[in-house]
Amino acid sequence: MPDISGLEVLQFVNKQKNPANVVMITSNSSIDIAVEAMRLGGFDFLEKPFTSQRLISSVESALTPKEQVKVQPLVKNRDKNQDFVGESLAMKTVFRLLDSAARSKACVFITGESGTGKEVCAQTLHDTSPRNTGPFIAINCAAIPAELFESEFFGHVKGAFSGALSDRKGAVEVANGGTLFLDELCEMELNLQAKLLRFLQTGIFSKVGSSEVLHSDVRLVCATNRNPIIEVAEGRFREDLYYRLNVIPVKLPPLRERGGDILLLAEYILKQKSDSNAKHFTGFSDEVKALFCNYDWPGNIRELQNVIENTVVINDDDVIEKDMLPSSFGLGAVKHSISAKSVHNTNEQSVQLSPMSVHDIEPLWQVEKRAIENAIKSCEDNIPLAAAYLGVSASTIYRKIKGWS
Repeated sequence: MPDISGLEVLQFVNKQKNPANVVMITSNSSIDIAVEAMRLGGFDFLEKPFTSQRLISSVESALTPKEQVKVQPLVKNRDKNQDFVGESLAMKTVFRLLDSAARSKACVFITGESGTGKEVCAQTLHDTSPRNTGPFIAINCAAIPAELFESEFFGHVKGAFSGALSDRKGAVEVANGGTLFLDELCEMELNLQAKLLRFLQTGIFSKVGSSEVLHSDVRLVCATNRNPIIEVAEGRFREDLYYRLNVIPVKLPPLRERGGDILLLAEYILKQKSDSNAKHFTGFSDEVKALFCNYDWPGNIRELQNVIENTVVINDDDVIEKDMLPSSFGLGAVKHSISAKSVHNTNEQSVQLSPMSVHDIEPLWQVEKRAIENAIKSCEDNIPLAAAYLGVSASTIYRKIKGWS
């Protein structure tokens, strides 16, 4: 629009006494704006190009009376989403984004280290959306052989291949009206990625061995513990599929960056495991609490669950003491402390051995130029890959290079 932005219109509408539901239309080049629109209260948004069925579905949802749309806010309601625990600033940011995303049908791309709770996040998103009465179907892309993936995803008819003794519905058909969660998405082979992209663009599919065209209305949520930008840059993941899926990106923080959430999660998990094993544990000693807070948790929440479950099963008491913990636990924390101390000492020595004078200070642009050039050289002149490792966009590097010349 020539005189005002869509976001300004959205903010104006939402300030009215009886605001209308706003459906935004965007393109691949304005994904960040689309995400911001969801944060500002947009009902849904369509990414160009979209099908007429997608448009109709969005408008029908927007016209549904609000009292019929049962959406549970993530931050305010903990009863239904107890497994998704967190009070840290990082998690509150995730909750706010999911609150907005829950109202939409847009694809959500969850990233984060292994064990950070990506599937729990997807389940919570489904439970708090208008689709919560529909099915939630989860597929681990790394656990399905490539030759069976198409059948698992789209289904097959009897006789389609050796062993197909009867018709079978695939995950897309079973999840109709609900949410389809694809975990470890970057493990999917390229030829299968092309078929997934076609389904996302059209909403139609055919079973293996059949020419019948079927339609399924699913909300797609996907997750990976890899860096999808690096996967795209190295040619292992289709760029067009990435942009189609990465409509609402959600990055789950590792446990070591969640501060007080560590003890909050530990207490919640302790109650779960204690109840399920008929034990009477009620808390942790101060020594264990300190140890938990200072540990790096490389396995994140999954590691925390395993440590607590191991302790609860083997021991009987009211409070978990340090000597009850698995013998292997804490070694990583010790190594980390030693490593950190070594680095600190090394840094101190380097400062003492080679103090910097004002004449040694380089202009910041020269430091940046050298870092970028070294990254490009290390990546064999692959600028998008270098950008991914540097944590910036490729366009930023191209702009810098142009500025230097």
